Amino acid sequence: MDETRSLTRIDQAELDAIVQKHAMFRVARLGGVRAILSRYDLSRLSFRGMDLSHADMTGAALHRADLRDAKLDYCALFGADMRQANLQNASLVRADLRGCCLRGAILIGADMTGVDLREGFLTGADLKPVHKDLATASGGADLSGANLMDARLSGAVAIESNFSDANMKGCKIVRACLQGANFSGANLENADLSLCDLSKANMNDAVLVNAALSLADLTDVNLTGAITSAPVGPSVKNLPAPIEELLRHHTIWVGSNGKEGRQLDITGYDMRGVNFPRACLTMLRAGRAMLYGISFADAQLQAVDMHGSDLRHANFQSADLRGANFVGAKLNNVNMQGAQLNPLELAAGRGIPSNLARASMRYANLAGADLRQADLREANLVYANLTGAKLDGINLEGAKLEGARLTPEQEAQLKIKR
Repeated sequence: MDETRSLTRIDQAELDAIVQKHAMFRVARLGGVRAILSRYDLSRLSFRGMDLSHADMTGAALHRADLRDAKLDYCALFGADMRQANLQNASLVRADLRGCCLRGAILIGADMTGVDLREGFLTGADLKPVHKDLATASGGADLSGANLMDARLSGAVAIESNFSDANMKGCKIVRACLQGANFSGANLENADLSLCDLSKANMNDAVLVNAALSLADLTDVNLTGAITSAPVGPSVKNLPAPIEELLRHHTIWVGSNGKEGRQLDITGYDMRGVNFPRACLTMLRAGRAMLYGISFADAQLQAVDMHGSDLRHANFQSADLRGANFVGAKLNNVNMQGAQLNPLELAAGRGIPSNLARASMRYANLAGADLRQADLREANLVYANLTGAKLDGINLEGAKLEGARLTPEQEAQLKIKR
């Protein structure tokens, strides 16, 4: 039976006209009409970059539709057929995806904050029930790097789906079938995975801090390098003095050019639970430290040494990182928007370039950052956001840039061909 034969089919021109009226509706302009596309056949049409927030696409067929960069916030997609749809970098904040079929869909880098992916059924004699299915026989949906914070996936079927590097903090995934799913590097902090079938799942380097796994099937699960609530090495309580006192001594040491005070050295420490916004941390020694999720926003971090540290999901927004050493560091999903990573100028015109060689920076936000003359040899920048970043003199020899977000001008500057 043809599952779309009872749906209303429209072409691209008709869709464009509906979207235009929806845009007018969103700003309360005369003639605007909310997009009601419930049970429409929209397969293979292009929604790229369109704003359909609050639209109704209940039960719509979106098979192989192009939804890249589309805005679908609060959209009703209950029971929609989105098999093999391309939703890369789309925004689906709090969208209703209950009962939606996402088998083989591409959701790389999508913002799915608070989305509802629980089971659901459409009623009606002309439609088959649509299940909560993200899986296919040869592999599931690709949600790598997606933001699924506080999403609800209870009862979902996501066999062999790819959640690598996804932000799944606070997700409710009770009783889900996740056999063979890839959670490598995913952030599952405070997630509820109770009663889930996780057999043969890959949780290598996953963040499982305060994650609930009661009665979950963990047969043959790969937990190599996974972060739990247990400290990795000495923790904050093992420091020689309270962190506030150590920071005060370090500030004195910096201000006196090393003549007074004491340099802060947290090499190898697990510093989770401490944040350093706007702190003076110039020449901080923090190699091989556990710094997951810590905020260094607006901090002074010139010539800092953080080589080999775990800085996933850390916040360096607008921080001064000139001359920093991040060699071999884990910086996946890090926020370095607007950060300074250009050379630290010394006397006589000499400068220390920032060194991020061999750093893992998948899905990192480097928008507007100053990366002039930075060393990023062999760095992993897959799906990183580099839009608006200053790239003069940057060394990207051997770096991985698949899916990285660059402006056409940046691509021309780096001689990248898409």
